[in-house]
Amino acid sequence: MLGLAQAMQPHVGTVFASFSEDGLNRSFLDEVDRAGFAAIGLRHDTPRLLAARRELVDLIGRRAIDILICHGYKAGTVGWFAARKCHIPVIAVSRGWTRENWKVGVYERLDRFMLRRMDRVICVSRAQADKVRVAGVDPDRITVIHNSIFVERFADPDPGYRDRLLEYFPAERRKDVTFIVGAAGRLSPEKGFDVLVDAAHHVFQKRDDVGFVLFGDGPQRDVLRQQIAELEMNDRFILAGFCDELDSFMPHFDIFAQSSHTEGLPNVLLESLAAEVPVVATDVGGTSEVLRDGECGKLVGPAV
Repeated sequence: MLGLAQAMQPHVGTVFASFSEDGLNRSFLDEVDRAGFAAIGLRHDTPRLLAARRELVDLIGRRAIDILICHGYKAGTVGWFAARKCHIPVIAVSRGWTRENWKVGVYERLDRFMLRRMDRVICVSRAQADKVRVAGVDPDRITVIHNSIFVERFADPDPGYRDRLLEYFPAERRKDVTFIVGAAGRLSPEKGFDVLVDAAHHVFQKRDDVGFVLFGDGPQRDVLRQQIAELEMNDRFILAGFCDELDSFMPHFDIFAQSSHTEGLPNVLLESLAAEVPVVATDVGGTSEVLRDGECGKLVGPAV
């Protein structure tokens, strides 16, 4: 979202408004502010969505907003009503659906309902556009704009980060690791990291010089930690936690692995390719739209 604002023509202004999400929005809004854009934290959040709508209507009027872009079911629901009240167009961005649990499933059904009422739906891949059409959105109101990244972030990798990657492994194992498989993402069921752990176990039965580093955090962290321990891989499969330096680490993986069961178009895939790291990825969502099998990586079928 911030990258889009930075890439716009100079005459286009952008105002960012975010639900508080119990304070989780603060780091993003701080980054927006540092980039020179208006960053506004809405005072009202679930369950006070009617108050949030009134707040957004006031913001649209005060800032003379010409068009509203919504990300996610809650923004889409509140934003659609606010945009209609203010008589401005409203766009939704559809990145993908995960069905992570029953509650997320309910939210995603609401998202599909609201997408059918938007003036335009932007899909991050052709595969996601197909899903949006099946959900009942008029094809004439669907536009595909693939995710993108600033490739210059990976232009001059610091070799010191290879040593820092190795430092994630225990000292007694570190000297044996010469080949590092990387992965990154939210530790949630749709990312298939349990499958990646099982795959790593098969790799370790054939090679002693390989290590895995998984960056990210999420609800499956404890489950994955237990799985790794039961397979006796604590010193070879590292759960590295959340990292805000992933750009610096990425060029120093020997392979990047994406094990997802479902995707829209993962930015981390684009980042690994920009970092010139070969990818092994499940052929889900828009992955095959940017990764050509056998050229810069390998596409495999998702686990069933």
